[in-house]
Amino acid sequence: MLGSARIALSRLISPRNTSFSVTLRLAKPLSSFTLQALPVPAKIPTFDSRDLRRAFIPCSLVLPSPVLPLFSRSASDMASSKSAASIHDFTVKDAMGKDVDLSMYKGKVLLIVNVASQCGLTNSNYTELSQLYEKYKGKDFEILAFPCNQFGGQEPGSNEEIVEFACTRFKAEYPIFDKVDVNGNNAAPVYKFLKSSKGGILVDGIKWNFAKFLIDKDGHVVDRYAPTTSPLSIEKDIKKLLGEA
Repeated sequence: MLGSARIALSRLISPRNTSFSVTLRLAKPLSSFTLQALPVPAKIPTFDSRDLRRAFIPCSLVLPSPVLPLFSRSASDMASSKSAASIHDFTVKDAMGKDVDLSMYKGKVLLIVNVASQCGLTNSNYTELSQLYEKYKGKDFEILAFPCNQFGGQEPGSNEEIVEFACTRFKAEYPIFDKVDVNGNNAAPVYKFLKSSKGGILVDGIKWNFAKFLIDKDGHVVDRYAPTTSPLSIEKDIKKLLGEA
């Protein structure tokens, strides 16, 4: 077909437009040709300049957005850690919205936990926390539970509902405080202090429900445990701080 056609091709180029003009003069009537569908051309990949920038960024830093500020301590985190010498320097809200000065726990070993009612870790953690508390509550040991809804929305209830759940189902006798954020700009100051005092593995941010911090009698963070660490496995560390090891 191309041998029987004379093609005049001109390319029009301007600063804003590039186009082609093609004129075909057929030597045979159009009806004498058989039309065939051409294969769909493969998709031509587009280039994004951001790809070039990513090529020079370590893969560990290329994260989906939005991302909680887990990898580095923020200015507010550092400021909080500098202004507070111990956990006893903080005032928090209880489940009724009343102020609680944590200096009231001076001389006690503390286990601080961010809790949730609808997590896969809820049953095992709440059960073992109650067992620990029952065993050591008369020996200068306290558990401080802070509900948090930042992980999968697994603590959606009101403070009243959370307390009723923990106390009715798991016989929790330890204090349960106001619901807080533990990561991000709105993280509770006490949690900024905890994270700045004892960073996690790879990241400082709290990774999930039931992360645990062990505090000595002077209010200093001694150790930090992953959400999957069972409360009963921490018993030996608690005994050591209580002088029973």
